[in-house]
Amino acid sequence: MTEALLLAQNNNGWFVVGLVIAFFLFIFGLIVFALAARYIGLWIQCLMTGAGIGFLTLVYMTIRKVNPTVIVRAKIMAVQAGITDVYPLSTRDLESHFLAGGRVPNVIRALVAAHRAGIDLDWQTAQAIDLAGRDVLEAVRTSVYPKVIDCPDPRKSGGAALEAVAGDGIQLKVRARVTVRTNIHQLIGGATEETVVARVGQGIVQAIGSTPSYKLVLENPDRISQTVLDQGLEAQTAFEIVSIDIADIDVGDNIGARLGADQAEADMRVAQANAEQKRAEFTAREQENIATVQANRAEVVLAEAQVPMAVAEAFRSKSLGLLDFYELKNVQADTQMRQAIAGQSPAGTANR
Repeated sequence: MTEALLLAQNNNGWFVVGLVIAFFLFIFGLIVFALAARYIGLWIQCLMTGAGIGFLTLVYMTIRKVNPTVIVRAKIMAVQAGITDVYPLSTRDLESHFLAGGRVPNVIRALVAAHRAGIDLDWQTAQAIDLAGRDVLEAVRTSVYPKVIDCPDPRKSGGAALEAVAGDGIQLKVRARVTVRTNIHQLIGGATEETVVARVGQGIVQAIGSTPSYKLVLENPDRISQTVLDQGLEAQTAFEIVSIDIADIDVGDNIGARLGADQAEADMRVAQANAEQKRAEFTAREQENIATVQANRAEVVLAEAQVPMAVAEAFRSKSLGLLDFYELKNVQADTQMRQAIAGQSPAGTANR
């Protein structure tokens, strides 16, 4: 009886162990099935296209927080386009660029487009451009198909044109179109479109300003374009200027005449101020002369007031007789009469 119980207990123990093993095998089967369901399609694609990415590598990508779908598709694209035959490109490089925040499919498409267009672009340069925040695919497309930029930019200038003044003082309003293509080797650290637009605008204004007459600009706009092109405006920029075309030229105001009129008005005001200053000086001098005349007249009156006193003193000292006095009066009366006949006022009469 005891042996039967021990045998039953042993059988029960093995049964429990079997259940545990079966449970773990079931869980393992589920994990294998889940992994196979997730990665088997990608693994088959890699196997059929020669991408060279193993099944375990796909699993490790998920563990490293890398999207295996993105890497597989990018690697297949590179292999099918023949990029891996020209540039050494491994799966590890794609994963590193993905973990750095790069756009792996965009970079691969750019490499394919550059390879087909005959543009010298390798993986290191392409990923550096992408990590710098530039759209490397758009840069390659612009290298193949040049881009046209309006100068000035209508979105920022509100439709206004470049305003320049020729040598004869006539204002010209100019709109230009700049055709550029991307310079891949200067894309990293190179200036953007805004710099190109600003430089072209400055060059156009300078070229028009150095032209003697606005008529020369209207007759030959290509002269302005060629002058601006010869200045090498694309230096240190991410673009190469293909051409500069003057799209529209309008004649504005006569700035020279306006400035001349303003200068003449300013000169007139200065002359008026100088004349007013001189008039004030002459008025003050006239008043000073009037005051001097009045002072002299006062002295004459004082001198004339001394005459009766001198005559009285002469009578007292008997230096002057009565007949002499009357004779003096007669001489004075005769002098006044002669002056009256001559049309002159007697001296001292008006002052008395």
